[in-house]
Amino acid sequence: MRTRVKICGITSAEDAALAVRAGADAVGVVLAESPRQMSIDEAAEAFVDVPPPVARIGVFVDAPADYVERAVEQIGLTAVQFHGSETPEMCAATPAPVIKAFRVGTEFDVEAMEPFRETVAAVLLDTYDSQSSGGTGKTFDWQRTAGLSGRAPIILAGGLNPINVGEAIRTLHPFAVDVSSGVEERPRQKDRFKIEAFVAAVREADGEVGP
Repeated sequence: MRTRVKICGITSAEDAALAVRAGADAVGVVLAESPRQMSIDEAAEAFVDVPPPVARIGVFVDAPADYVERAVEQIGLTAVQFHGSETPEMCAATPAPVIKAFRVGTEFDVEAMEPFRETVAAVLLDTYDSQSSGGTGKTFDWQRTAGLSGRAPIILAGGLNPINVGEAIRTLHPFAVDVSSGVEERPRQKDRFKIEAFVAAVREADGEVGP
């Protein structure tokens, strides 16, 4: 099995190019309140040289539908990622495939995913934090979500880095892994060596897991 790699929190064309050269399958920009927030115009500029085989993801939190539609069109988003209280109906009406994020904490309810199964392309699992919709840099107990891959393609996020991503893949066998702060030199700037090490760790774990 080949685990897809998604590098999120891109804030410049230079960082997008680093991710692409390292072998990322997808790059993501945050179009919601965040230390890594981008405007639609800034995101379009950051993605200007991203080749078509690499997916372009836009991250939103309870954004108006017309804003999401404008971002999809102007940036050329391959998919959108919802981190708020978006409903299955809103996901179905979005003019691009949807990744719906669920935050995993001690009260995580697997059944909360069920209404979304027919309206989203994938489910992203992130760490619950009462003060943040995502990007916490913290992991969650992966065993809480073991076995979910049969319900929908799973993208694993939350505190991943070059050191722990291999264990995460061996534990959950996700469709994809998502990293942001774990490959940064500092907020809003990626680190080339960390990105390369992250991708290499994913490929090494893939070899251990097998087809």
